[in-house]
Amino acid sequence: MHDPSIWPFGPVMMLLFLVLITLPFCLIFKKAGYSQWLGLLMVVPIVNFVLLYFLAFSSWPAERSRTTPADE
Repeated sequence: MHDPSIWPFGPVMMLLFLVLITLPFCLIFKKAGYSQWLGLLMVVPIVNFVLLYFLAFSSWPAERSRTTPADE
């Protein structure tokens, strides 16, 4: 069942998936005006759902800085 010749690729594949999951979220948080390091929390179970809802329903600092008193 276990093929020892495939074992070295397990950690490499885990790192690849980690990068593929966190990189887009890091860029999204950065564009929204938050710290890009919050994207790393997207691999933590339960925390990822909380952060996703926070990102969806909060007012982003990037949007607040673009708003001028004339826009209100």
